[in-house]
Amino acid sequence: MENTILIVEDEEDILELIEFNLQSVGYDTVGLSDTKLVEKLLEEEDVDLILMDRNLPGVDGADFVAELRTKGLNQPVIYVTAKDSEVDIIDGFNKGADDYITKPFSLDELKARIKAVLHRSKKELKILKVKDLVYKNSSKEFFIGEERIKLTHLEHDLLLEFMKNAGSLLTREHLLENVWKDSFDKQLKTVNVAIKRLKEKIDPNGEKGYIRSVRGEGYIFC
Repeated sequence: MENTILIVEDEEDILELIEFNLQSVGYDTVGLSDTKLVEKLLEEEDVDLILMDRNLPGVDGADFVAELRTKGLNQPVIYVTAKDSEVDIIDGFNKGADDYITKPFSLDELKARIKAVLHRSKKELKILKVKDLVYKNSSKEFFIGEERIKLTHLEHDLLLEFMKNAGSLLTREHLLENVWKDSFDKQLKTVNVAIKRLKEKIDPNGEKGYIRSVRGEGYIFC
């Protein structure tokens, strides 16, 4: 299956050059010249990696990515930017970068770094572990120790979203957007009911406290 790469770059000639070269080695690409449609696109498309410029119209790409990370963005991000000082590079990594490439850059180096980041991110997702809960990506199954947990499709997606964002506060609105997506049953009370059922399956005696409710805010998986 081909990987899809989102490229956010306001210089049209650079955007076209990157798209042409990545498509030539088998990647699917989506190019945008600013950040206005990024969130909508990420909701609608399966994007595997983001190439993000930092000098974008009205916004620093790193600040934009940092904000997306707080909303649950999990895709790896590589900054491709003219901001090349040590301070800028450190700032980029502090704001959600998985790698950082400065302009002008070698297209061969760009492709090599993309390949490395994609390989690393896929390897990390093969097994996801939080406390004694384990998710095996190969079989799409959850385990507590050696015991497999039987979940519905919705419960699977809900628990995976929690595990990917362990320790972070997730609002009910975030869960509706990222788990329920285009479902017709998209109400805040639906989240409460689904979480109650999920708790009964992964912690029937209420001893482990995987999911903590934060009154008026949402939930934290810890």
